[in-house]
Amino acid sequence: MTPKSADLRTDARTLPDGRTLAYATAGDPDGRPVVVHHGTPGSRLFGALLSGPAAEVGVRIIVPDRPGYGRSSPPPEEWSWEDWPADLGELLDAESVERGGSLGFSGGGPFALAAASDDRVARVGLVSSVVPPAENTLATLASVPFALRAVFRVSKAIASVSGPSAVVSQYTDRSVSDAVADAVAADFHEALAPGARAVERENRAFASASLDPDLPDTPIRAWHGTSDENTPLPPVRALVREHGGALETVEADHLGTLLDCQRAALEWAGGAE
Repeated sequence: MTPKSADLRTDARTLPDGRTLAYATAGDPDGRPVVVHHGTPGSRLFGALLSGPAAEVGVRIIVPDRPGYGRSSPPPEEWSWEDWPADLGELLDAESVERGGSLGFSGGGPFALAAASDDRVARVGLVSSVVPPAENTLATLASVPFALRAVFRVSKAIASVSGPSAVVSQYTDRSVSDAVADAVAADFHEALAPGARAVERENRAFASASLDPDLPDTPIRAWHGTSDENTPLPPVRALVREHGGALETVEADHLGTLLDCQRAALEWAGGAE
């Protein structure tokens, strides 16, 4: 199915502290619920890439703008993925989710794992996931005040002039359809509409914090590309092994892994316990 932002239904939840949490829903409206955590940067429009496969496998995806992205309010100071389950609980209440899956792509991985502290999360899937502490260019830049924000301001300006291909090239070397390129670019621009503070905050946390998820009985499965230069494979392999999960590797890069594995990941994340 062709990715279309029009396939997404946007809504919002007012949190107890007055902040707004915006989100999109797509896929099978009567399907098994899966909360999808977008990348860094990213937004609810990431759901356009997954709406078709979700409908095909009978899954309803719920894709929130994390705090500070898209239409969601910025979070309090020092907010991190450890604080995410409280916000997510409000979203699950709003969508009447009694039990569902959690799926994270790239920088959404730590948030998908943190979500498992809510006992309504039945399983966690990771695609091309970051595993903090991360050692990459963005994590390094995030330690320099304003540097990462400046990089993304320039990147956004270039993308506005050069078009979707300039955005897609940051995530994959493969040729993708115009529809996929447009969806990736729309997600990127929506993510940065409020500025790049959320990107800076998350990458700073990825560089300085360790990921120690509480997954006593929650199944975990990861899909990762052997050619992924954005997020390295060894930390994912170690994380999955430590928690008794399963890892599937594919001969693909960062975005290529998502495109190759999105159907399998959604089907597993939304599967019966």
